[in-house]
Amino acid sequence: MSNSRPLLVGITGGIGSGKSTVCKLFTLLGVPVYTADERAKWLMSHDTLLKERILAAFGTESYHSTGELNRGYLAETVFSNPEKVTALNTLVHPAVGKDFSLWVSQQNAPYLIKEAALLFETGAAKELDFVINVSSPLRVRMARVLLRDPQRTEEQVNQIINQQLPDEEKNELADFSIKNSDNKLLIPQVIALHEQLLRKAEIS
Repeated sequence: MSNSRPLLVGITGGIGSGKSTVCKLFTLLGVPVYTADERAKWLMSHDTLLKERILAAFGTESYHSTGELNRGYLAETVFSNPEKVTALNTLVHPAVGKDFSLWVSQQNAPYLIKEAALLFETGAAKELDFVINVSSPLRVRMARVLLRDPQRTEEQVNQIINQQLPDEEKNELADFSIKNSDNKLLIPQVIALHEQLLRKAEIS
C-alpha cells in the first residue's frame, strides 16, 4: 500500500437501519471500526471539558450524582428540541473528531471504518474518502428501534428520524449503499464492498 494513511470509510444510515450489524460483519473481516455514537456517549461521561460544557449548557440534571450521563433527561429535554440538539451536537462533535483522529493514528490496516448516524448532517463525511449508506424500509426501522430500545416511544423515534436526512438523499450522497431489508442478504453485499475497498486501498 503506497498511501501514507489508511483509507477512511464512513458507514451511516438512519436510526434502526442496521449500521451496527453491518459494522460487525466488517469487524469479522478484520476491519477496525470506530463507533462514533458509542464514543460520543463515553466522552460525554468521561471527557472533563466536554462535561463542563454540557453542564453549563443544559444544567446539572444532565448528569446523575455518580457522574454518568442522564440519558433520560437528555432524551426528554434535548432530543425533542431541534435547537437544543444542534447545540449539543456543536459541543460533542468536535470532541468526537479529536478522539477519532487519535484512534486513526493508532491503527494499521488498509482501510478503517467510522460508523456514525449523522455523517452528512454534521459535515463529517467531507473528512472521509468514501461513505457507505445502510438503508432499510421505515416501518422495519421503527420496529427494530422499539424492540431494541424499550425506553423510547414511537414519538421519540419519529423525532430522531425527522432530524436525519431521508434514505433517498443519503443514498445519493453516499459512494456505496447497502440494502438491509428482508429480500436482501447482508453478508454478500459486505464481502463485495470489502473486496472493492481493499482494491481501492492498494491503488491509492
